[in-house]
Amino acid sequence: MAFFSKLGSKLKSLFSIKVIDEEFFDNLEDTLIEGDLGARLTDEVMEKLRAEAKKNKDLTGEELQKRMKDILSEYIYPFEGKLEKGKLNLIMVLGVNGVGKTTTIAKMAKRLERDGYKVLLAAADTFRAAAVEQIDIHAERLGVRIVKQKTGSDPGAVVFDALTSAQSQKDDVVICDTAGRMHNKENLMKELKKIDKIINAKGVDPENYNRFLVIDATTGQNGVSQALLFNEAIPLTGIILTKYDSLSKGGALLQIGKMLKLPIVYVCTGEGYDDISLFDKDEFLNSLVGIK
Repeated sequence: MAFFSKLGSKLKSLFSIKVIDEEFFDNLEDTLIEGDLGARLTDEVMEKLRAEAKKNKDLTGEELQKRMKDILSEYIYPFEGKLEKGKLNLIMVLGVNGVGKTTTIAKMAKRLERDGYKVLLAAADTFRAAAVEQIDIHAERLGVRIVKQKTGSDPGAVVFDALTSAQSQKDDVVICDTAGRMHNKENLMKELKKIDKIINAKGVDPENYNRFLVIDATTGQNGVSQALLFNEAIPLTGIILTKYDSLSKGGALLQIGKMLKLPIVYVCTGEGYDDISLFDKDEFLNSLVGIK
């Protein structure tokens, strides 16, 4: 699932030059910072590229562009985990309000059901008005079981009930929705930690327990802040990107990779249930640096 990268277009133009000189490196540095790589990561990448050019005076722009792709690949981690049939797998889905979390849960549910997994949804975002109703509508449309309580209920109780039901019905995957906002950050983090404890207490094996953060791909630097915030509360195991087809820069993903070493699991585009794909690292990097 490709995306259009403005950063890639700029880099493609930059690397087409005949002479690699100081002006080229200055322009490249500015372009990377504008592309959301951040000052620290940009410095690291620039140092490696300068060393490469110094070592090989005959290096062409195209060769340096490929070398840059290799350097950036060190900061992008594809997801290598898997769900086990016959065991209870739990996916906790986190994210601030407005990133498309509920729709993403529905997309994952359909994809997993198509792949032969028995899926149960847990409507544990009981804080936001209409959140329970929204995920309930998706469950009905998809024909997927759901465990829910009324708005304002204890989200930990919803998760406990969902795991109990999944164990009795021998479901393969529980996808758990969570709140993206509460009255303050401390309350939100406390609630998420409580849910995490309940999941661990119910005997879900660590290798079968994933915590995926949904990020709007267009938010850039804000996405980095969200990843750091949620990872502080509960160690994340992966990232899901929404609005991937509108991702114009992409540097923020490199920052997340450098800081947290988090893999990217899925990428989503439109609103349809089938608009979700596994992340393709090579495709992403080619678009990011302007290699077609």
